[in-house]
Amino acid sequence: MQNKRELVRIQKVLSESGIMSRRKAEDYIEKGKVTVNGRKASIGQKIDPARDIIAVEGVRVDTRQHQKKIYLALHKPRGYVTTMDDELDRRCVAQLVQDAPARVYPVGRLDRNSEGLLLMTNDGDFANTLMHPANHIGKTYRVTVRPGISEDQLVKLSSGVLLDDGYTTQPAQVHVLDQQPGRVVLQMTITEGKNRQIRRMCEAVGLEVARLKRTYIGPVKLGMLQPGEYRELTPAELSAIRGYMNKAVNRRQNAEGEKAAAERGSRPAKKAPVKPAGKGRTPLGRR
Repeated sequence: MQNKRELVRIQKVLSESGIMSRRKAEDYIEKGKVTVNGRKASIGQKIDPARDIIAVEGVRVDTRQHQKKIYLALHKPRGYVTTMDDELDRRCVAQLVQDAPARVYPVGRLDRNSEGLLLMTNDGDFANTLMHPANHIGKTYRVTVRPGISEDQLVKLSSGVLLDDGYTTQPAQVHVLDQQPGRVVLQMTITEGKNRQIRRMCEAVGLEVARLKRTYIGPVKLGMLQPGEYRELTPAELSAIRGYMNKAVNRRQNAEGEKAAAERGSRPAKKAPVKPAGKGRTPLGRR
């Protein structure tokens, strides 16, 4: 008797194949960019990885789980959008890694007018952990602002800023690197990834961002990598960033555990119902 093959949800297959994170897979599926055997896929669709033919944007996907994982550090130049393709025909970061040894996808994003370090990979689990907002992975930027900066503005940036959508940012590390008439260079480290967050934080306190460059993601440094160039992460860098992510995940899980314990402890204890004394018995305290 032939064993029945196990069917797996398509977004899980794409993630485990190192194509993209599950969240990104769902986005691509919704946009009709993923097909199974030539037909558009649907979120949650179960497939047979050994038999079904999956394609992303017309390119067949190798669903073998032993596919080599690639981890790249790219210096994204200004003027490029952080996507694999663009409906407006703008330049995309995918064009900068066309000769990479495998098809890779950006981890997170940098807006079009920003530059600096962008990680790209085909390891979906790695990307998902790094991007998960609850893990608070630190990202460091070199930010040139105009015209100058006051102590009050520094305090506001560091302690949390109310953005235009009503969200208040988490505390950030902000240091002045250079200050000249008409401009100031800041180093800012944040642990969130809101859309255009650095620019919006600066705008909220009355500063104009003239230039924004990401220099670190966790322990991985941009260094001397030139705009438009990429390199593979070294084994030491991979080990360091995995350790960094593991610590972040542990912190999140511990915090969630402490919160759950505190909530349990704050609930009033349920009082056991008092049973009425039966006939011929004397209630306690009346003996």
